[in-house]
Amino acid sequence: MHGEQKIKNLLRTVAQQNGSDLHLVVGRYPTIRVDGKLYPLTQENLLNDEDTKALSNVILTEDNKKKLIENGQVDFSYNFENKARFRTNVFYQKGYVSIAMRLISGKIRTLEELNASPSLYNFVKSNQGLLLITGPVGHGKSTTCAALIDHINHNEDKHIITIEDPIEYVYEQDRCIINQREVGQDVKDFPSALKAIFREDANVVLVGEMRDLETISTAMTAAETGHLIIGTLHTNDSSQTVDRIVDVFPAHQQNQIRSQMASVLLGVVSQRLIPQIGGGRIPAMEIMMKNSAVENLIRENKSFQIDSVIETSFRDGMISLDKSLADLVQKGVISIENALSYCKNKEYLQMLIGKNK
Repeated sequence: MHGEQKIKNLLRTVAQQNGSDLHLVVGRYPTIRVDGKLYPLTQENLLNDEDTKALSNVILTEDNKKKLIENGQVDFSYNFENKARFRTNVFYQKGYVSIAMRLISGKIRTLEELNASPSLYNFVKSNQGLLLITGPVGHGKSTTCAALIDHINHNEDKHIITIEDPIEYVYEQDRCIINQREVGQDVKDFPSALKAIFREDANVVLVGEMRDLETISTAMTAAETGHLIIGTLHTNDSSQTVDRIVDVFPAHQQNQIRSQMASVLLGVVSQRLIPQIGGGRIPAMEIMMKNSAVENLIRENKSFQIDSVIETSFRDGMISLDKSLADLVQKGVISIENALSYCKNKEYLQMLIGKNK
């Protein structure tokens, strides 16, 4: 079977099995990830050097082949028969070509469909400020961002710009004008795309990843000057998110950045996808909404105390990760074992579960 047919069959298998990822590595069977677990497709042949090279040639453009040789890896989105999109990374390991492809759902789901708290929609009612969606890789940050952007698209008249590497969800413009810019294709990098928004009359900007000083600094300035900025970070919780942003800056700027962040931050949503009883995964979310207590803690460099504000501000709509996990256990949606493996404080989680029985 030649490369093109083989990759089509494998990608179909991912979609049919409700998989999230496909891995093609020399010396192993093609492997798919379903509900967070890896399953080798043992009915296929073990992959050799020629196989992964041939499969990569099917999905790589000439331009991306050059980038792969120059940089040792390349990121792009792959459109499969106009039915599904895959966020793809092709890279070298031990001199061989490896491929990792993540399925991006064609349908943008609402927060309700994701079993996420609809209270998150309150964040995007603001005309300006910074909302951060955080969590480890592969825990649904992009999916939550897409739900928020699409909610604005259907409910308000705004100009939305997304800056992504690569573009994941594709939006159908409704009430909003939506411009989606892919780093490396439409624009050189995140900082230059962000600087351009000031001249593009944007209201809402989605920043696919806030990973360097220039991107973070420009995003904070934009959040101060009449833009709603939604950004993602690979951090585990609200206090770590605040620290990560401050730590990107040189020491002499950190007090000023704390002060700026205290004023522009709308909130931080930290999420994990937890295996559900009966299959599938469901988000558990820590939701921190900035109030005067949080604002003071950020200014005074006491972000480690944010956790206790979240725990005591349930009435304001805040929720700790452990409370979110305990609620899912009580509803019979996730197992106690899985809740314990994702929680921050095992004793506190067990107390929450016990208290509400």
